[in-house]
Amino acid sequence: MPPTTRRFAVGRRNGAIVGLLLLPLAVLAGCASGSTAGGVPAGTDRPENDLVVEIDRGAGSPVERYTLTCAGPGEGDLPDAAAACTHLQRMSEPFAPLPADVMCSQQYGGPQTARVTGRWGGEPVDLTLSRTDGCRISQWDALGPLLPGPVG
Repeated sequence: MPPTTRRFAVGRRNGAIVGLLLLPLAVLAGCASGSTAGGVPAGTDRPENDLVVEIDRGAGSPVERYTLTCAGPGEGDLPDAAAACTHLQRMSEPFAPLPADVMCSQQYGGPQTARVTGRWGGEPVDLTLSRTDGCRISQWDALGPLLPGPVG
Protein backbone atom coordinates (compact mmCIF):
# COMPACT_ATOMS: atom_id res chain seq x y z
CA MET A 1 0.00 0.00 0.00
CA PRO A 2 1.56 3.33 -1.03
CA PRO A 3 2.14 5.99 1.65
CA THR A 4 -0.47 8.69 1.83
CA THR A 5 0.11 12.37 2.24
CA ARG A 6 -2.20 14.30 4.47
CA ARG A 7 -2.81 17.95 3.91
CA PHE A 8 -4.13 20.26 6.55
CA ALA A 9 -5.84 23.52 5.92
CA VAL A 10 -4.69 26.30 8.20
CA GLY A 11 -7.25 28.95 8.69
CA ARG A 12 -6.58 32.54 9.65
CA ARG A 13 -7.08 31.86 13.35
CA ASN A 14 -4.97 28.69 13.37
CA GLY A 15 -2.26 30.41 11.30
CA ALA A 16 -2.03 33.18 13.90
CA ILE A 17 -1.67 30.63 16.70
CA VAL A 18 1.02 28.75 14.80
CA GLY A 19 2.82 32.06 14.16
CA LEU A 20 2.77 32.90 17.87
CA LEU A 21 4.06 29.45 18.74
CA LEU A 22 6.94 29.78 16.27
CA LEU A 23 7.93 33.32 17.33
CA PRO A 24 10.21 32.21 20.21
CA LEU A 25 11.97 29.81 17.85
CA ALA A 26 12.57 32.61 15.36
CA VAL A 27 14.04 34.80 18.10
CA LEU A 28 16.33 31.99 19.27
CA ALA A 29 17.39 31.26 15.71
CA GLY A 30 18.31 34.92 15.26
CA CYS A 31 20.47 34.81 18.38
CA ALA A 32 22.20 31.62 17.30
CA SER A 33 22.82 32.87 13.78
CA GLY A 34 25.11 35.64 15.01
CA SER A 35 22.74 38.55 14.49
CA THR A 36 24.39 40.06 17.53
CA ALA A 37 27.67 39.18 19.16
CA GLY A 38 28.27 40.69 22.55
CA GLY A 39 25.86 43.48 21.72
CA VAL A 40 27.59 44.24 18.42
CA PRO A 41 25.19 44.00 15.46
CA ALA A 42 26.11 41.51 12.75
CA GLY A 43 27.94 43.02 9.83
CA THR A 44 29.78 45.62 11.90
CA ASP A 45 33.53 45.55 12.27
CA ARG A 46 34.44 43.84 15.51
CA PRO A 47 38.10 43.47 16.36
CA GLU A 48 39.31 39.91 16.13
CA ASN A 49 41.74 40.58 19.00
CA ASP A 50 39.58 41.83 21.86
CA LEU A 51 40.32 40.64 25.42
CA VAL A 52 39.29 41.08 29.04
CA VAL A 53 41.94 40.28 31.65
CA GLU A 54 41.01 39.71 35.30
CA ILE A 55 43.85 39.32 37.79
CA ASP A 56 43.52 38.27 41.42
CA ARG A 57 46.82 38.92 43.17
CA GLY A 58 45.66 36.97 46.23
CA ALA A 59 45.90 37.92 49.90
CA GLY A 60 42.45 39.53 49.78
CA SER A 61 43.34 42.18 47.21
CA PRO A 62 40.54 43.27 44.88
CA VAL A 63 40.38 41.68 41.43
CA GLU A 64 41.90 43.91 38.76
CA ARG A 65 40.00 44.05 35.45
CA TYR A 66 41.54 45.32 32.22
CA THR A 67 40.47 45.49 28.59
CA LEU A 68 42.72 45.17 25.57
CA THR A 69 41.93 45.58 21.88
CA CYS A 70 44.67 44.92 19.35
CA ALA A 71 43.20 46.42 16.19
CA GLY A 72 46.21 48.66 15.67
CA PRO A 73 48.72 49.90 18.19
CA GLY A 74 46.74 48.60 21.17
CA GLU A 75 43.78 50.12 22.95
CA GLY A 76 42.13 49.63 26.32
CA ASP A 77 42.94 50.30 29.92
CA LEU A 78 45.62 47.61 30.24
CA PRO A 79 48.91 49.28 31.24
CA ASP A 80 51.15 49.42 28.15
CA ALA A 81 48.50 48.04 25.80
CA ALA A 82 50.77 48.51 22.76
CA ALA A 83 53.51 46.34 24.29
CA ALA A 84 50.97 43.66 25.21
CA CYS A 85 49.57 43.58 21.66
CA THR A 86 53.03 43.41 20.10
CA HIS A 87 54.07 40.65 22.51
CA LEU A 88 50.94 38.54 21.91
CA GLN A 89 51.10 38.97 18.13
CA ARG A 90 54.63 37.55 18.13
CA MET A 91 53.48 34.37 19.90
CA SER A 92 52.24 31.44 17.81
CA GLU A 93 49.50 30.33 20.23
CA PRO A 94 49.40 32.64 23.25
CA PHE A 95 46.25 31.16 24.75
CA ALA A 96 46.84 27.46 24.21
CA PRO A 97 45.92 25.47 27.32
CA LEU A 98 48.51 23.24 28.93
CA PRO A 99 48.32 19.63 27.73
CA ALA A 100 46.48 17.35 30.14
CA ASP A 101 49.43 14.96 30.40
CA VAL A 102 52.18 17.54 30.94
CA MET A 103 54.67 16.88 33.75
CA CYS A 104 55.42 19.97 35.83
CA SER A 105 57.99 20.81 38.48
CA GLN A 106 56.50 21.04 41.93
CA GLN A 107 57.17 24.63 42.85
CA TYR A 108 54.81 27.30 44.08
CA GLY A 109 54.90 30.71 42.45
CA GLY A 110 52.25 32.41 44.58
CA PRO A 111 48.50 32.72 45.06
CA GLN A 112 47.90 34.82 41.93
CA THR A 113 45.25 33.75 39.44
CA ALA A 114 44.07 35.32 36.21
CA ARG A 115 41.39 34.76 33.63
CA VAL A 116 41.60 35.94 30.03
CA THR A 117 38.42 35.95 27.96
CA GLY A 118 37.39 37.38 24.62
CA ARG A 119 38.67 36.76 21.10
CA TRP A 120 42.12 36.34 19.62
CA GLY A 121 42.61 35.82 15.90
CA GLY A 122 38.82 35.74 15.67
CA GLU A 123 38.70 32.63 17.90
CA PRO A 124 37.15 32.52 21.38
CA VAL A 125 39.50 32.74 24.36
CA ASP A 126 38.72 31.54 27.88
CA LEU A 127 41.96 30.78 29.71
CA THR A 128 42.42 30.47 33.47
CA LEU A 129 45.96 30.95 34.77
CA SER A 130 47.68 30.37 38.09
CA ARG A 131 51.18 30.05 39.52
CA THR A 132 50.76 26.74 41.36
CA ASP A 133 53.53 24.76 39.59
CA GLY A 134 56.41 25.18 37.17
CA CYS A 135 54.29 24.78 34.02
CA ARG A 136 51.71 27.31 35.12
CA ILE A 137 54.39 29.77 36.23
CA SER A 138 55.98 29.51 32.76
CA GLN A 139 52.59 29.93 31.08
CA TRP A 140 51.93 33.06 33.17
CA ASP A 141 55.39 34.52 32.53
CA ALA A 142 55.15 33.84 28.78
CA LEU A 143 52.20 36.22 28.51
CA GLY A 144 54.47 39.05 29.66
CA PRO A 145 52.83 42.50 29.53
CA LEU A 146 49.32 41.01 29.32
CA LEU A 147 49.54 40.34 33.07
CA PRO A 148 50.84 43.68 34.38
CA GLY A 149 52.27 44.55 37.72
CA PRO A 150 54.24 42.75 40.38
CA VAL A 151 53.81 39.00 40.69
CA GLY A 152 54.57 38.72 44.38
